[in-house]
Amino acid sequence: MAVRSYLKKVRLCAVFWRNFVKMDAGKIAFVGSQADSAQEALEALTGYYGQNPVEEANVIVALGGDGFMLETLHHNMSRSLPIYGMNQGTVGFLMNEYQLHGLPERITTAHTNQIHPLRMQVVQRAGATHNALAINEVSLHRQTGQASKIRISVDGKERVPQVICDGILVATPAGSTAYNLSAHGPILPLNAGILALTPISPFRPRRWRGALLPNEATLHFEIQEPFKRPVSATADAAEVRDVAEVTVSEAHDISLQLLFDAEHALEERILNEQFAY
Repeated sequence: MAVRSYLKKVRLCAVFWRNFVKMDAGKIAFVGSQADSAQEALEALTGYYGQNPVEEANVIVALGGDGFMLETLHHNMSRSLPIYGMNQGTVGFLMNEYQLHGLPERITTAHTNQIHPLRMQVVQRAGATHNALAINEVSLHRQTGQASKIRISVDGKERVPQVICDGILVATPAGSTAYNLSAHGPILPLNAGILALTPISPFRPRRWRGALLPNEATLHFEIQEPFKRPVSATADAAEVRDVAEVTVSEAHDISLQLLFDAEHALEERILNEQFAY
């Protein structure tokens, strides 16, 4: 009898928890990009489920493409709210399939991926300092026709005295399938605990094609000949021009939550990209 009573209590607790989660999933704040399809989806969803201010919501539903998802994550970085995306863009790697019906159930059964952004600290040639966060990557680019010359240090130790290239980037696992992949960098499993350091069109050293580094590492880039070969630094969409040095590290104090349908978890998508042909 004691076992039956215990099991009954467990079942009642499970029912209560499911109802509690579903109640929270009902407090949805919908946001959409300016694309026509996203605005139409926004109108349909808010008409069907209602709308909640972001300040009162338990979850944000973002309607758009991957770029809009990055914007939504940046705009709500201090809120610690889970974000569930539905694709109304082109690629939609960070998004789920759009459907009008069954959204609360999809949210409550979704798989949560926690990611940490990169923190970029920049010192410009004139001495001004800037800070920015990147969810995908921090990238350095030459500003003129002159190739950039960059010294690379990791955790205070010089690793590459000089790389001559169009630029260089540091990518998170979540961003490793974006610009990093286009620059022939490696695809990183989401929970690998590593960052990708990838040169962009390197000329010298001939054989150096980048590195995989622990996510505890701090990277420092010193721009050589910065007046003759000016370089800009970009954290996702935030750009700083005429930089002298850049420091990049993972922001372990910031955790972002992305929600994915169980059958389309981000880890599985990244794994599939490694076997694409």
